[in-house]
Amino acid sequence: MHHVLRYMVTGALLALSATAVAQSYPNKPIRFLVPSPAGGSPDILARIVGARLSEQMKQQVIIDNRSGASGVIGVEIVKNAAPDGYTLLLATSTIFASLPALKNNLPYDVDRDFAHLSRIAWVANVATVNAGLGVNSVADLVKLAKAKPGSLNYGSAGNGSPAHLAGAMFDVLAGVKTTHIPYKGAALALSDMMGGQIQYLITSPLVAIPHGRAGRIKVLATTGAQRDPLLPDLPTMAETVPGYEIVQWWGVSVAKATPAAITQRLHRELMTALNHADSKAPMNRNGATPSPESPEQFTAFMKAERARIANVGKQAGIVLD
Repeated sequence: MHHVLRYMVTGALLALSATAVAQSYPNKPIRFLVPSPAGGSPDILARIVGARLSEQMKQQVIIDNRSGASGVIGVEIVKNAAPDGYTLLLATSTIFASLPALKNNLPYDVDRDFAHLSRIAWVANVATVNAGLGVNSVADLVKLAKAKPGSLNYGSAGNGSPAHLAGAMFDVLAGVKTTHIPYKGAALALSDMMGGQIQYLITSPLVAIPHGRAGRIKVLATTGAQRDPLLPDLPTMAETVPGYEIVQWWGVSVAKATPAAITQRLHRELMTALNHADSKAPMNRNGATPSPESPEQFTAFMKAERARIANVGKQAGIVLD
């Protein structure tokens, strides 16, 4: 009987402690780690969401860009951070879908090491080319690639990144051969395309559309199965290359051992932020669609994405060392 009472008292004290922690959270700045350089789509989205969370939670949300190793460096920082809700990870389709699907011996496990809160947005990528390439459509790009096998270079944010998979899928489905040039971030690849060092890039409209409107690059098509409602005038890649489809997404995760009371609070705050006009409007302006969902939905979605990408990688012969 005494043992039962002791366990009941201990359980009650732990519950009260967790409640107290949740009620006092946050009482210091929150770090929002982005595993890619400043200026790219993950950075843009993190700043949009971080600003809203800061306003709601009355604490500063600091964006911390940590690029390298296709995002693995940043992932490890969050994995090893104190599980107290003060270090958030901007999860990407690269680090939580592509790399786990295509690479062995990663230093992290998506579900064992992290608690997942929600996707924050998704976007169909856009196919873009250097403004001076003389290419005005996907059909033109296919024609040029067939005429000059291996001579067209496309950039990406690293091996296994969405842009790498997108380019590999283009090669397979269009029956062409182009050359992949990996960068440390999409913003760097975009800069080199504008400068003529690479010829084309399949990337997020969050960074590409403003340059397209300014005439610095040409935006040819979107990469979803159907035309993007936010970019209805752009054709899809699939209208020229049947079967082509690849989208990019981002979410928020924390270290696995983060107390449930804190992850629940963070999820509530994130849902409020994603449904607020101050988040939705700038995302939509840049071609992204907010995607608030439950932790269970986000986790299931990522598992399905890993299976799909593993199949794409097998068809394209992508093997990451």
